[in-house]
Amino acid sequence: MIRAYQPSDLDALYDICLDTGNGGLGARHLFDDPRLLGHAYVGPYVAFEPDLAFVVEDDLGVCGYAVAASDSEAFEDRCERDWWPDLRLRYPLAKNVNRVVQHIHEPARVDPFLVLDFPAHMHANLLPRAKGKGFGGALVRTVLERLEKGVHVHVRHHNTHAIGFWEHLGFRVIDSADKLVLGLRL
Repeated sequence: MIRAYQPSDLDALYDICLDTGNGGLGARHLFDDPRLLGHAYVGPYVAFEPDLAFVVEDDLGVCGYAVAASDSEAFEDRCERDWWPDLRLRYPLAKNVNRVVQHIHEPARVDPFLVLDFPAHMHANLLPRAKGKGFGGALVRTVLERLEKGVHVHVRHHNTHAIGFWEHLGFRVIDSADKLVLGLRL
């Protein structure tokens, strides 16, 4: 069942983010704090744009989600003002820091030319038990129905499964420098 995000889903979404991190291979072994990844890639979306957060739930519970920001630049501004400051205190920047803490302290900004045609961005993650059943596509389409102009996603080059997933939904590669950026005009 696909439904709107509820605040009681937050812990499940953080767990899914961690269990699907590292290019879909799982990232629990990479973090001392199991909430760090979710703080960076789930928390601000459900806090600031809960209307664009949806989950898939099976008999065992929440097993996937899709979250989005309708205006990437405004979202980044809001994170800079209202989300990152507390996390920067909790996770200080130090030598040999992991990439998520680095992201919290020095978040990348969206390319201003990219947002002309693809102002929104999104993330979608499914646990293995939910894959291959059409849930991912249904989740993404549910979010897309609420967006207006265009949307982009970032995918690591080695995550071929995710690249295929997004391309199957009509997204096309629009940049391939650091990470692949795939976009879909709406």
